[in-house]
Amino acid sequence: MTEPLLRRLQARGERLTIGALPWVAPVYRAMPQVAEVIEFPFAHGGLQLKARASLARQMQGRFDIAYVCPNSLKSALLPFLASTPKRVGYLGEARVGLLTHRLKNPPTGQRPPMVAFYSALSGDTDVAHDRPRLQLDAREVDQALATMGLQRGGFHVFAPGAEYGPAKRWPAAHFTELASKLDVPVVLLGSAKEFTLCEEIAAPVNAAQAGKCLNLAGKTSLAHAFCAIAGAKSTVSNDSGLMHVAAAFGVRQVAVFGSSSPLHTPPLNDRATVVWLKNDPAYQPALDCAPCFERQCPLGHTRCMVDVDAARVLSALR
Repeated sequence: MTEPLLRRLQARGERLTIGALPWVAPVYRAMPQVAEVIEFPFAHGGLQLKARASLARQMQGRFDIAYVCPNSLKSALLPFLASTPKRVGYLGEARVGLLTHRLKNPPTGQRPPMVAFYSALSGDTDVAHDRPRLQLDAREVDQALATMGLQRGGFHVFAPGAEYGPAKRWPAAHFTELASKLDVPVVLLGSAKEFTLCEEIAAPVNAAQAGKCLNLAGKTSLAHAFCAIAGAKSTVSNDSGLMHVAAAFGVRQVAVFGSSSPLHTPPLNDRATVVWLKNDPAYQPALDCAPCFERQCPLGHTRCMVDVDAARVLSALR
């Protein structure tokens, strides 16, 4: 979702170096406008001030401007410690002294879609129609698919995980039912933590149709997962990072929303279909609780996801 921002910056002549954690660095290597990617040696959580100060010393004098995309205090520390002259970001978490150019955070409920939210860091005002794009070399995609035993367009991709929490996940049983009804094999993608979830989906299908589902959760690099998505016939996912990857590659996709909102984080792709019961006037009783943006359903029923049946998603996919 930061890609359109980077495209704007590069178009006006800025040479872009991205600082990112290792798990997300491959995303930026699929953006041709990025000249360099620095992988941050930070663990998840905590300020890790000593490590940030050490890296900041190496970055002294290298950069003219830092665009700080996350809203956290720790994300603004590194450019401050590196004495980068211009530091741009949104106000939040006591960052007033760390940033030189500060944008006001829109009030809760009035924040624009995240792509426009990030693009506004460029200082441009006409950012409402920005759409992320990713690019991979076609030969690289085909070579990666070959190592996974796949052929371009000969499989669907399911991304059943959602790092934020279970309230954003379409039930595994629904993914299983959908996979059993599709005409070509299904590749399941996700992190190592999602292997068991993906196996719960794949095992019943493979028991009836041997080899129909290939569980690659935790077994591929992010770069190879990108290749699988770019080469897929279509993708089905929750509101997740891989949903945005599919959108950026322009792959035909269905995105199932429940506790989150496609008004805030939509898949910006002309070939995307969003399934969200909140928007279905025929669905009763109405989902007045959605979007709640909670990790767990506060009411304990997760109707917003459970009541999206496989037939509805299959129809959207076709």
